[in-house]
Amino acid sequence: MLIARLIAEPDHLSARIDAARAEMHEAGVRLASAAMLDFCETTMQIASPDEDAAALRQALDDHFAPTDGLVCDHEPTIPKLFISDMDSTMIGQECIDELGDFAGLKERIAEITERAMQGELDFEEALRERVGLLKGLSIDAIEECLASRIRPMPGARTLVETLKKFGCRTVLVTGGFHHFADPVAAQLGFEFVVGNRLEVEDGKLTGGLAGPIVDSSVKKATLLAEVAALGEDVTSLATGDGANDIPMLEAATYGIAYHAKPKARAAANGWIDRGDLTSVLRLLGIDEQEWVRA
Repeated sequence: MLIARLIAEPDHLSARIDAARAEMHEAGVRLASAAMLDFCETTMQIASPDEDAAALRQALDDHFAPTDGLVCDHEPTIPKLFISDMDSTMIGQECIDELGDFAGLKERIAEITERAMQGELDFEEALRERVGLLKGLSIDAIEECLASRIRPMPGARTLVETLKKFGCRTVLVTGGFHHFADPVAAQLGFEFVVGNRLEVEDGKLTGGLAGPIVDSSVKKATLLAEVAALGEDVTSLATGDGANDIPMLEAATYGIAYHAKPKARAAANGWIDRGDLTSVLRLLGIDEQEWVRA
C-alpha cells in the first residue's frame, strides 16, 4: 500500500490527476483514491494498493511539478524525533560561504561548497580545504556574520515549535560549526546540537578543526542513536538539502528534501520544492489551527 500527500497548484487539479492516473496505470500502479484532506484543505491524499513508490512519484512529478510531497507505506503520523540539517535548510545561507566573504574568498569557497553539496567532492576533504582558507580570520567576523548575514528559513521556528508541542524531540545536526549552530538552535527552538568546531587561537581561526568531523555518517548515526534512545519503533523525521544529508534522509521514517540538490531529492521519500518549511506540517496532516506561530 502507498499513501502520497501532495501540495500543488490547484489549477486544473482534476485534469492533472486524470493524467497522472493514466501514467500510473501504464506503470502498473493503481489509484484507489485521491481527495483533499478535510483538516488540511491545501493537501491532497492519494492512495494506491500497490508498492511501486518510484512510479507513483514520477507521475506526480510529471503532472504536478513544482510540488511539495511525501510518499510512504502508511498514513503519515506526527514524529517523535525531528532531526535537521542547518545550512540552506533551517537557515537560508551556507555559513562557511558567508564567513568566506569576510576573508575576501566567498566565490572560491562557495564553489567548493556547491560541489560538495552536489556530491561531487569528498565532504571531509572539502570541509578541511575551506576551513584552511579561513586561517587568520578574527572570530569577531563570526559574530558580525551571524548578526548581519544569517537568517532563518521561512517557517523554521513554527515547524520546530509545533513539533515540540506534540512531544517531538528536536535535534540540529550540521556539517557546519557550533559557532553558528548553537545560536541558530537557540533561536529556532532545537533542544540538542551536533556540529563541527572551528579551532581558535588568540582570537583568530587557525585554519583547522577541533575534534571529530560531523559528516554524513555522523548525521545518520545521530538519528539512529536518538531513535534507539526513544524506542526502536519511534517515527522519525529528517530534513536536509545536500548530498551530505542523504544517509540521514534515507534512515528516517520521513526524509524530506528541502529545495534540495537532485541527489538528495531522489534519495528522500518527501520533498519541498515550492513552499516553505510549514509545508512539512501540512504533509504530516497537522491542522493549521494547531501550529505554534513564531
